[in-house]
Amino acid sequence: MAEQRDPIRPDGIARVAFLGPVGTFTEQALHREPDLAASELVALPTMGDVLFAVHEGEVDLGVVPIENAIEGTVNATIDTLAFDVDLVIQRELVEPVSLHLLAKPGTAVTAIRQILSIPVAAAQCRSWIRANVGGVEVTTANSTAEAAETCARLDDPTVAAIANARAAEVYGLDRIASDIESHPENRTRFVVVARSGIPAPTGHDKTSLVVYQRADRPGSLLAILQEFAARSINLTLLLSRPTKTSLGEYCFFIELDGHVADEVVADCLRSLRASQSDVKFLGSYPAAGDEGAAVRAEVDASQQEALDWMASLRAQIRR
Repeated sequence: MAEQRDPIRPDGIARVAFLGPVGTFTEQALHREPDLAASELVALPTMGDVLFAVHEGEVDLGVVPIENAIEGTVNATIDTLAFDVDLVIQRELVEPVSLHLLAKPGTAVTAIRQILSIPVAAAQCRSWIRANVGGVEVTTANSTAEAAETCARLDDPTVAAIANARAAEVYGLDRIASDIESHPENRTRFVVVARSGIPAPTGHDKTSLVVYQRADRPGSLLAILQEFAARSINLTLLLSRPTKTSLGEYCFFIELDGHVADEVVADCLRSLRASQSDVKFLGSYPAAGDEGAAVRAEVDASQQEALDWMASLRAQIRR
């Protein structure tokens, strides 16, 4: 096993694994984070490879996709976190999914006869393809980045790739058509994971966990959900996944607003742990979003007001 490292190393550069190759949406997302972009980046071929590399100490941090607005949750990531590795989410990143038609510099759209990409990306651009280059051959690649790399390597002006802006930059291609996806509001959410450590609460946080039922009986899911409802805890994601042990047995991947440092969240997790078969804590971490600073400022102000209120009450206690 590789040498174990602290994922927050003030005296050195962290090694960060990501879903490769260079030019994927995962790499594009991490390049928006200055500390991650300045790290030693390690491209690995699958989500599982990234997560196991962190688990086994080969790298300090890993970045993997976990949810897409159109395709839904990334089960390969969720299942590996739930069943195969012991990791803690450090933060989430949200990246817009903007797809472009990439080709050698100087290529015209009308010259394209073949498009390389992954099936999901090609499907999301089906309307544009039909309207602008109908009849072209669409060839499957293992990733959008691989499609761009192949397009750059081939000396063929009739071949293009559907990929992101980062791939165009990396492989020296032109965006001969931009934002060709049918769903411009599409987003992909990524998580950054480490072997240990829970980030301090910010006031705008999420907590992720997996709850395993004690028994498959009527009302078992309701009993789990009531723990959150009774405490007015908002759930942002609820997903059932097979436990891979027996047909019909499921666990629940849950994300909620709040941090384990919040007493109401801690109380909920204690109750779940006591009443269910098991609860696997996957992390409490800063939530992504432009509204984060405003939410945190509002929470800080509310907490200070509550402290002042309690202090004024206690000041009235007779001595």
